[in-house]
Amino acid sequence: MQDSDRIFAANRARGRIALGVASADGYTRRTQVDEEGSLRVRFPNRIAAECEAVIVNTAGGVAGGDRFAIEVAVGAGADLVVTGAAAEKVYRAIGTDSEMSVTLSVAAGGSLRWLPQETILFDRARLDRSIDVDLAEGASLLLAEAVVFGRSAMGERVAQGKLTDRWRVRRGGRLVFAETLRLDGGIADMLGKPAVARGGAAIATLLLVPGSDDAVANVRALGEHFTGEVGLSCWNGIALARLCAQDGAALRRDLVAVLAALDSRTLPRLWLN
Repeated sequence: MQDSDRIFAANRARGRIALGVASADGYTRRTQVDEEGSLRVRFPNRIAAECEAVIVNTAGGVAGGDRFAIEVAVGAGADLVVTGAAAEKVYRAIGTDSEMSVTLSVAAGGSLRWLPQETILFDRARLDRSIDVDLAEGASLLLAEAVVFGRSAMGERVAQGKLTDRWRVRRGGRLVFAETLRLDGGIADMLGKPAVARGGAAIATLLLVPGSDDAVANVRALGEHFTGEVGLSCWNGIALARLCAQDGAALRRDLVAVLAALDSRTLPRLWLN
């Protein structure tokens, strides 16, 4: 390895969180909190029926060559909501992709709401992300991820870059949902195509397990109030929502409305600031 390569590698951010929670006396309490590198997790509500975890990246963003891993385990009967302190910014990469790995497991009777704030990609960012979920029978999951391609208010545009987003969800050991999104090269041109995003610069996917036709109907009833486009489907006890908007602000408004229609619980306070 050349000296320049060693210097580059030595300056890459590394981070890992391993978090476990369990139910005790009607409250959800932490059983494991491991932190490494630049990732931290904080708990605004110390004792509550639903534990709230806020992930903080002290590196201030994600750059090429950075590696991050998050592992969350929810015990039987426990309730956990996970969010981020701010939108995660993924900056221009020089050659090497950024990598983010998320592993979530929920035991029977447990509930996990995975609600990070938006991931904002800058021009020439390169992100490879994977989300693997293992649900026991009788577990519940609300998972929402939003991606914004440049900050429109700042006049930013993601002309080139790479995004690979791989999701795998298992229930009772059986694969029930799998998809991989891949945008590589001229991202702005791809998003401009009518069948992709019709010029939109912000997208989100929301997965609800168990999901129902009634939950989907609640969202469809809001159709005229959405700023962007929202599509929904429900099958085999899973509800899925896709959102597309012109910018991050419009996407946030629509996503908050969809989350409120699907789930009666209060959103994390940081979502509403």
